[in-house]
Amino acid sequence: MKIITFINTFINSNKHYPFLYGLIAGLYPVFFYYSNNYALVNSSKHFVFFITTFLLLPAISFKIIFAFFSIKYLKKWQKYVLPFLTVFTFLFLLKVSLYAGVQKKISLAIFFISIVIAYFFYKHLKKIVGFQLLLATIGLISLVPTVIKQLSFSEAWKKQPDDIAQVVFKKKPNIYLIQPDGYTNPSELKKGYYKIDNHLFENYLAENKFEIYPDFRSNYYATLPTNSSLFMMKHHYYNKGTNDEDGMDWRKVIISNNTVLDIFKNNGYKTYFLSQGGYFFMNYPTLGYDYSNFSTKDIDLLTQGIDKRKDFFPDLISILKKETTAPKFIFMRVYNPRHIRSVARGARGAQEEKKSWEENLFKGNKELQKIIDLIITTDPQGIIIIMADHGGYVGFDSTDQAHEKTQDRDKKASIFSAILALKTTNDSLKTDFKTYVKTPVNLFRVLFANLSEDNTYKNHLENNKSYMIIYKNAPKGIYSYFDEEGNSIFEKLK
Repeated sequence: MKIITFINTFINSNKHYPFLYGLIAGLYPVFFYYSNNYALVNSSKHFVFFITTFLLLPAISFKIIFAFFSIKYLKKWQKYVLPFLTVFTFLFLLKVSLYAGVQKKISLAIFFISIVIAYFFYKHLKKIVGFQLLLATIGLISLVPTVIKQLSFSEAWKKQPDDIAQVVFKKKPNIYLIQPDGYTNPSELKKGYYKIDNHLFENYLAENKFEIYPDFRSNYYATLPTNSSLFMMKHHYYNKGTNDEDGMDWRKVIISNNTVLDIFKNNGYKTYFLSQGGYFFMNYPTLGYDYSNFSTKDIDLLTQGIDKRKDFFPDLISILKKETTAPKFIFMRVYNPRHIRSVARGARGAQEEKKSWEENLFKGNKELQKIIDLIITTDPQGIIIIMADHGGYVGFDSTDQAHEKTQDRDKKASIFSAILALKTTNDSLKTDFKTYVKTPVNLFRVLFANLSEDNTYKNHLENNKSYMIIYKNAPKGIYSYFDEEGNSIFEKLK
């Protein structure tokens, strides 16, 4: 192979190339990070950041520091400089690729390891650099299919079967969509792995004229695929592949451009996105809403945005008090109760995870009541929809266990069961929801058919199945876990 021949020639050369060494030290960490997180860093800002921080900065620093050690009093140490910088930079950037942040103890360990390697193996610098170059080549080979796969995702699923994108509303109430993350449907809370007494919040909803729709469930297992389908009013079926929840540029679909946002804007609505966290902004999507309490400026370039928190209540007060003739659509993300822990590492067992989820449920109830009270007081005629994105996964030790095939109906329901509650003075909308809205994918289509008083839009409802990506205990693929009527099934997507 030509790369092997090049590396051998490079190793046998007597010259040193500090600028080149700096570039090579950062190549594999860059390729590694992009291969494992492409959907999170596929913005131009991320590209510039990685080129500058992982490649150019080390290259320039190597050249300057090596030249500095050429002065008389430091010359004797110069032979150790490039080996130390090469090893330290490579290990430190690889650490950053695995764990965003400084991690002082790990960084200190890398520092001392680099000193030891530089002192004892400085004569083998070219071999170290050659090894890094070989790793970078392997990393590039791994990255290319990932990029091609992401860029080749079909956009066909977004196409509507009718002219609903041009729908004209005859009624234009303010619409509030509140999405509590991982809030299981009250009908499921009473049974299965939950058996949680949530009657105080259910009574609160009833007293405030909310109708709770039992047995409502999500179409998809996670926040991003659920909301992508919700706002496009179409199924994507995970692109009919085993893409994880960060695939297919979900965030750009949700935050930047989707059919639901277009319809609201075409009908003169002002659109607002309010969230307690920056999860939807982590790959720097363009904001398609008229206002958001979060922006890409709030998100670090090496973070998932999960740990970034804001209280959007002051923003909501300001929006509701603002005098405007335009109707409002406000999408609010409330982070409690969330789901149980995502990975087995750190999980405390199903019972302890249930206790933690239950505590978060009651915290979420208080947050929801605060928001609802404000809306009802300020805008008693507004339509309020409470709809979760998926269930709480109670019954599992961690959410990653859900990718193992199970025929346990209650575990399946724990993944997909989600709250849906509606407050409106529009009786026909209540009936429409009861009849047609079994899962999120059809929620907005039914809402728009009602607001436009055109029932023909209900002729193109999507199916109400729930889909899971399975990795273990069955051939890898996409499976239906619930059929249209909510019956537990196990059927591979064709």
